[in-house]
Amino acid sequence: MPNSVPTDRRRRAGNPPRRSLRKSLRRTRCLAALFAAVTLTVTGCAGAGELTGGGNDSVTIAIVSNSQMQDAISLAPQFERENPGIKLKFTSLSENEARAKITASVATGGGEFDVVMISNYETPQWAANGWLVDLDPYMAATPGYDKADFIPSLQKSLSYQGNMYSVPFYGESSFLMYRKDLFAKAGITMPDHPTWQQVASWAAKLNTPDLAGICLRGDPGWGEALAPLTTMINTFGGRWYDENWNAQLTSPADTRAVQFYVDLVRKYGEPGAATAGFGECATQFSQGHAAMWYDATSAVGVTEDPQSSKVVGEVGYAPAPVEQTANSGWLYTWSLGIPKTSHKTDAAWKFVSWMTSKQYIRSVGQQLGWTHVPPGSRLSTYDIPEYKKISTAYGPVTLSAMAAADPDHPTVQPVPYTGVQFLAIPEFQDLGTRVSQQISAAIAGQISVPAALAQSQQYAEVVGKTYRKDS
Repeated sequence: MPNSVPTDRRRRAGNPPRRSLRKSLRRTRCLAALFAAVTLTVTGCAGAGELTGGGNDSVTIAIVSNSQMQDAISLAPQFERENPGIKLKFTSLSENEARAKITASVATGGGEFDVVMISNYETPQWAANGWLVDLDPYMAATPGYDKADFIPSLQKSLSYQGNMYSVPFYGESSFLMYRKDLFAKAGITMPDHPTWQQVASWAAKLNTPDLAGICLRGDPGWGEALAPLTTMINTFGGRWYDENWNAQLTSPADTRAVQFYVDLVRKYGEPGAATAGFGECATQFSQGHAAMWYDATSAVGVTEDPQSSKVVGEVGYAPAPVEQTANSGWLYTWSLGIPKTSHKTDAAWKFVSWMTSKQYIRSVGQQLGWTHVPPGSRLSTYDIPEYKKISTAYGPVTLSAMAAADPDHPTVQPVPYTGVQFLAIPEFQDLGTRVSQQISAAIAGQISVPAALAQSQQYAEVVGKTYRKDS
């Protein structure tokens, strides 16, 4: 199990270190200004999913173009009919584009968005900077909204000083998806708690020229390849920094974990692994081209959709593989927040509360199908008879993984940061992206793992040194 560390040796969960609220956020604003010069020019017009609307009654929403969010856009006319004074205008972007554009807008006070889709990485930091509206008073004043129904770990991760500054649309941990039919044919029995060593042996056994033994992300990005990789580093006994903010990416434990990950995906992974992210792995696995896939619990929206998946009914779900820890699943949520720069806060909240309500979840199930329901946000979702029936294989595993995720104690050894698959510091967007580029190059065979980690160590040491100065 992870070591229990006294609270005085850790930063408060959900809040970035104090230095980040001053010096490092000046750096965030500078980076955001650079983002703004590019992203607001290139993607200044609303993207796919724009609904007509203008004038003082329009609410402009920046949203990630994942399938569940596209479902929300398709149902948005219902909201407009129920709220005739409000018109919705969506800017729907890919995950990396959305992060860059939303960060640029909010950090520089651009004010073009009334609602933004962010995560438990941004929310506490942006709340501390005064960039987001406190949503607790709005939730309390909305009959039937039921804040207490949100999964507790998500509530905590989206809070600053006890109040929520964004609300979850869907939440996720990570788990291992595997083909039950292929396992049975090969005589493999999935244990209750698989290890990474077992996963590697199964991948070797099941790998063929036409079937990848496993799918793992290799695409650069702090929210792409680094998400599963950091959980592996954690459970292998590694960490990004020691207690004094000394970078640890070249430590034996980190090196062993990264080498294991790179070797696993290079030997038994999907074609083009160095550029494969969540979407590519979702396609590979759902089309029957991979025997296993370690990724987000929200992937069930793809694997269990009979309209897009060829493996419906053949997929088993197991907890995230471990090495030295009791669990290793991450904790993440796409959530909706309202920037302080919005002049339409009340109208924005009406939309936010609609898209994150119990009734919205039921509407999705009834109108689009229960496999389309945004998972992992509300406890009551798992009590809906129709959803409970179709989620028998993955619902309990998802809830268990989300409950077990511990951002305060993510590693075997003590660390000065919080977060399971990311570090809750402003610099991680840039640091994580740079490190992920090195890892992706190693997966592509362009550089060795030691060389990738040596360069990554230099990047991490620059950030760690700034924290040591003020500690």
